[in-house]
Amino acid sequence: MKKLRLILGDQLNSKHSWLQESDDNTMYVLAEMRQETNYVKHHIQKVVAFFVSMRNFYTAIKENGHQAVYFQITDAENPQDLEKIIAICIERYKIQKFEYQLPDEYRLDQQLKTICSNLKIESEAFDSEHFYTTRTELSDFFEGKKLLLMENFYRNMRKKHHVLMDGSTPLGNQWNFDADNRKKYKGEVPVPSEKNFHANVSEVAAQIVEAGIVTFGNINPDNFSWPTSREQSLEVLDYFCKNLLKHFGDYEDAMHTDEKFLFHSRLSFAMNSKMLSPKEVIETVISFYHANETDITISQVEGFVRQILGWREYIRGIYWKEMPNYAQMNVLENTNKLPDFFWTGKTKMNCMSHAINQSLDEAYAHHIQRLMVIGNFTLLTQIHPDEVDAWYLGVYIDAIEWVEMPNTRGMSQYADGGIIATKPYVSSGSYINKMSNNCAKCHYKVKEKFGDNACPFNTLYWNFLDDKKEYFKGNQRMGMMLNLLKKINPEELYKIKVKANEIIANMDSY
Repeated sequence: MKKLRLILGDQLNSKHSWLQESDDNTMYVLAEMRQETNYVKHHIQKVVAFFVSMRNFYTAIKENGHQAVYFQITDAENPQDLEKIIAICIERYKIQKFEYQLPDEYRLDQQLKTICSNLKIESEAFDSEHFYTTRTELSDFFEGKKLLLMENFYRNMRKKHHVLMDGSTPLGNQWNFDADNRKKYKGEVPVPSEKNFHANVSEVAAQIVEAGIVTFGNINPDNFSWPTSREQSLEVLDYFCKNLLKHFGDYEDAMHTDEKFLFHSRLSFAMNSKMLSPKEVIETVISFYHANETDITISQVEGFVRQILGWREYIRGIYWKEMPNYAQMNVLENTNKLPDFFWTGKTKMNCMSHAINQSLDEAYAHHIQRLMVIGNFTLLTQIHPDEVDAWYLGVYIDAIEWVEMPNTRGMSQYADGGIIATKPYVSSGSYINKMSNNCAKCHYKVKEKFGDNACPFNTLYWNFLDDKKEYFKGNQRMGMMLNLLKKINPEELYKIKVKANEIIANMDSY
């Protein structure tokens, strides 16, 4: 039986059971499609990274003896649509059965179900063999429970997969070292430069322009730093273990204007495209830790493992539990538009300038920049979550909807009403000042509430609490802040609200 097997751009898993034996009767298809480049406007580096990685994967499986066909974005015969590409291949190669790996985006999952229902040949879906969990494992774990606490899920995952465990006891005698992962970086230890492959991707970048794909953000096509093959991804993992892991946990929540990456691994694209599996990443890091326990503490490693085994798997489970309704949630009824400076980086707020310009330059920002700077600002200014979702999904190289949407719409914007976060992640300028050096050289004064030089985050914070106080009045975790809000005298609160509304109406002037 002649089979056609589809491999999507985020399914570049050379360890998949499909690829362990070659078969002349099996044809693999990979395709660059306007369908995928156009559903949201993407960062140029994101499109380049996926196209180059897909091409490298195609070359690798061909060299390993597999039959494969590839549709480049500028191929004249490329219809730019998944259903049409599958139909072309079925006819061209006399295919009798179509197979695909379960996609991780709801949109593609529905499309492939529809495509298969319309086919006149047999079809079958397979697991992507990437995650620790199945799609429904989180739903099953939390069945009958009101609170979907990540910590409970994380501990269960640790026990189930015996990760950082000593029998039934967690290594270090505690499950979570988050309290040790909140240091401000003050230059006390030098930060190694990031692993850069200095690749020339000018041909692919030119094809993207030729194809008329509208992108945003910046790229140096002669010096592309991201890994685009399994071999390069393994190099990044090795570099992280040898150079960055030692201080990762200490500074994982820190921000610094001179350090774009600090001690972060920059493995998220390699993992989300499936060039690396979460299991091999975790096992490699833990093995390195055990071989170097005199230099590396458990808090560094646990903080890293928690992001992958805990948060990453948890977020995926939430996505499949709550979709498709999750994509429309906006419980706080926020309606404002993103300001232009999200596309230009031109703002006088130093923290926002650094976080947004870094995002535009690198297609990357770490989780605190995404959550407590950019996400904090968009929630305080009450931007519509659809706008925030689209920007986050487009700008970050690792953003695929299953991981981006719950992090943005849920964790960052509280649009899901507390499915993920028990309170909104908002703060005044004081948190940013605590975790970074942004405020020292800012146009605005972090300790001032009023006047032209006052930090906008301060005014926006109290205005947000006042605007949403009815919604949060029953939330115990918001009780202390709402009590402080009540103690602000009416005249001062009026001044705060006037200023906040001025900021919201003129965001591009700040």
